[in-house]
Amino acid sequence: MSTPSTRPFAIVTGASSGIGYELAKQFAQHGYDLLVVAEDDGITTAAQRLGAEGTEVQSLQADLATYEGVEQLYNATRAMGRTLDAVALNAGVGVHGEFAESDLDAQLNLIGLNVISPVHFTRRIMGDMLARRQGRILFTSSIAATMPGPFEATYNASKAFLKSFAESIREELKDSGVTVTVLMPGATETNFFRRAGSADDTKIGQSKKDDAAEVAKEGFEALMAGKDHVVAGSFMNKVQATMAHILPDTVTAKIHRGQTEPGSGKE
Repeated sequence: MSTPSTRPFAIVTGASSGIGYELAKQFAQHGYDLLVVAEDDGITTAAQRLGAEGTEVQSLQADLATYEGVEQLYNATRAMGRTLDAVALNAGVGVHGEFAESDLDAQLNLIGLNVISPVHFTRRIMGDMLARRQGRILFTSSIAATMPGPFEATYNASKAFLKSFAESIREELKDSGVTVTVLMPGATETNFFRRAGSADDTKIGQSKKDDAAEVAKEGFEALMAGKDHVVAGSFMNKVQATMAHILPDTVTAKIHRGQTEPGSGKE
């Protein structure tokens, strides 16, 4: 019979690449065993690479944009019989283009993954964390949460929801022993823009981007410190987030349009 691990245990979603993979790597390097989750089959390879850090890493391929996928994750978590010390809810997707011409299924899938999934899974795990008076929850939002997002309307709205939700439950959980932290990166070097369809012909798609490893490191450190949120990446991200709180939404919407309008990258 194998000896049960005494290392802390964490779950990271959207962990096959990008910020999610780098967050999982941070946990692994700091002695956490892991359950890493993603929709694509690259999660198996990611788990193998993460296991080289010397911790136990298991993978789960699940579509968290669906109710069934979130329940699959929760049931897998319970079956492992491990105390969940931390969770990084990072899985997310973008849809780029004019809303009136967009694919409705893609928009609803975005809402399912970016909004419904983290609410669903957080509600499932929170009871146990509260009973133990211990746990850490990290939500990957975005500086997009601070402004309207023409041509990325549902994405920005989903990240605004996530930030508000996270900061609301953080206040509810005050003095409970459970902390909630929001990671707010800017444009980061991941597959996000390619998947969203904005990589080739928009200013933001062609702009210089932050390193996913550095963003994840800042997010992990903020989580461990119990911070409310962290605007990760370049100094300009912090400036942008600050200005978004000062300028009217009509102004920030226009600024955002200049970065995301199809064809803006060809000007």
